[in-house]
Amino acid sequence: MKRGLDVYTSDEVAGLRILISFLFLSPLLFRHVKKELWKHWKSFFAMGLFGNFIPAFLFTKAETGISSSLAGILNSLTPLFTLLLGVIIFKARTRLINVVGLIIGFVGAVGLMTVGKNVDFGSNLSYGSYILLATFFYGLTVNIIKSKLGEINSVTATVWAMMFIGPMAGVYVFGFTDFTTRLTANPAALHSLGYISLLAIFGTALSVMIFNVLIRNTNALFASSVTYLIPIVAMGWGVVDGDSIVLLHFVWIAFILFGVFLVNRKKKGVV
Repeated sequence: MKRGLDVYTSDEVAGLRILISFLFLSPLLFRHVKKELWKHWKSFFAMGLFGNFIPAFLFTKAETGISSSLAGILNSLTPLFTLLLGVIIFKARTRLINVVGLIIGFVGAVGLMTVGKNVDFGSNLSYGSYILLATFFYGLTVNIIKSKLGEINSVTATVWAMMFIGPMAGVYVFGFTDFTTRLTANPAALHSLGYISLLAIFGTALSVMIFNVLIRNTNALFASSVTYLIPIVAMGWGVVDGDSIVLLHFVWIAFILFGVFLVNRKKKGVV
């Protein structure tokens, strides 16, 4: 997102991310879009709109005003909204130990992202509210997928969701932004577009498929708790980029892993 924003506006990055994801998955349309699945169209549309389209715009807008570290910390609120919406709207059941695990994992995620960094907690609250709203939609989407699309193949669900929102993004990018002007006028435009393409393919299309598999084979709360693993992966990329690791990093990683373990803890005898 940051490299895409070097050239394009936040709305253009978001729209391109969704559009490119759709184009990447479009060869699968003929295989996965079947007439008998049209009865689920509302759930597919909700999955695409609330799980991808709206959050894409909210996250890129937030990235123009707050640091990636703070964005990552706020993104860790996804399991909380998954839990709250699951209990309140979808009547999901959970155990106290799972809630404790959720809290421990969140503490670990915040701790890991603040080690050796000056995180801008005092930055413009309006930018943080964009991610707060995005995580609300993520939590809603996880529950929708689990309750309404649990039996649908993950690739099929992803293709259907993108089928609805991909054309919407295309109309927006080419009809309501200056994307084509930037693409032809800015020498760095193709370079930034390449980063957006990586974001779209790996950060949206493929990751959504894998995430749907996780939701289908576990529970909504555990699936959303993988958000806590993002700081660990980010730290790994930081090492590749020359960042140093200290003992405190491993302490917070232990918190995260223990929290995720508790979130997935089941009663004895339950498979």
